[in-house]
Amino acid sequence: MPGIEPHPYQEPIRTAPLDQQPLLEIRHLKKYYKAGASFGLNKNVVKAVDDVSFHLWEGETYGLVGESGCGKSTLGKSLLRLNDVTSGEVRFRGTDILSLSNRALRPLRQQLQMVFQDPYTSLNPRKRIGSILEESLVIHGIGSRQEREQRIFEILDKVGLQPEYYYRYPHELSGGQRQRIGLARVLILNPKIVICDEPVSALDVIIQSQIINLLRKLQGELGLTYLFIAHDISVVRHISDRIGVMYLGKLVEEAETDSLFLNPQHPYTRALLSAVPIADPTVKRERIILKGDLPSPLHPPSGCVFHTRCPFVMDVCRQEMPILREVSPNHRSACHLQAEITK
Repeated sequence: MPGIEPHPYQEPIRTAPLDQQPLLEIRHLKKYYKAGASFGLNKNVVKAVDDVSFHLWEGETYGLVGESGCGKSTLGKSLLRLNDVTSGEVRFRGTDILSLSNRALRPLRQQLQMVFQDPYTSLNPRKRIGSILEESLVIHGIGSRQEREQRIFEILDKVGLQPEYYYRYPHELSGGQRQRIGLARVLILNPKIVICDEPVSALDVIIQSQIINLLRKLQGELGLTYLFIAHDISVVRHISDRIGVMYLGKLVEEAETDSLFLNPQHPYTRALLSAVPIADPTVKRERIILKGDLPSPLHPPSGCVFHTRCPFVMDVCRQEMPILREVSPNHRSACHLQAEITK
């Protein structure tokens, strides 16, 4: 991707001390929606997020990728309790935030923030940028009026905007500038975890690289931990330390970034990577074309949810759901084919 600075080397997750606890741990998270409700009858259930487990180490970036409709944005919102979760646990520094009352959760909301996909509709068009940024400080009772104003000018500078933007309205800004305001609104509370829900998908390629470079710069300066949600795996590669691949509500593969790109294990991951363009015209890559459309989460396939589009489908795939198991150090895949190979 043009304009993106080289990713600084970071120690792999296996070097973490044995007694170190993840900053955020998601355990068997499920989010189901009732569909076709009428006259009190709810026979159908949409499994938007279906038994997903992973964790985030402090200071890392975890990329979450998959096709539109796979449940990744629903998962991100569920972590912040913007959606009511069906079951599971979300532990922040050991505390299950799903079990907390609204009053007990309020102080933790400063620590977990979200950058939304659309930088325009996420900003109040009737308010100036200064008022938008001040609102969260007022809600949490942070600082006097003068201190809040000073904080706003500091955060505008940190995201690369001039002080004059304090007095502007959202419609007076470009898409990239609005996304910087969205990021400033999050950072003004000094969070520990930032969930980035498709933060660059609405921007052109040059602005995408600027925002990604800014995210990485701020991560180094402020010690942030990112959950970076996107459908473009080539974008996720430039910012993530580890990547999780979702398909139809399930996590089908997880690995460190280099391992995932050099040695993808799940057929769906291989198909995603085969669609990534190569800058060198002399290098050819075999394109894997998936047949059919993404199945409806209202009526998911039996067994492995990917078997209807998988080029390596076996009889067992149609009958049994594969387990997400470790196929190499820090590399997990949910595929019956890999299970047969490793036997």
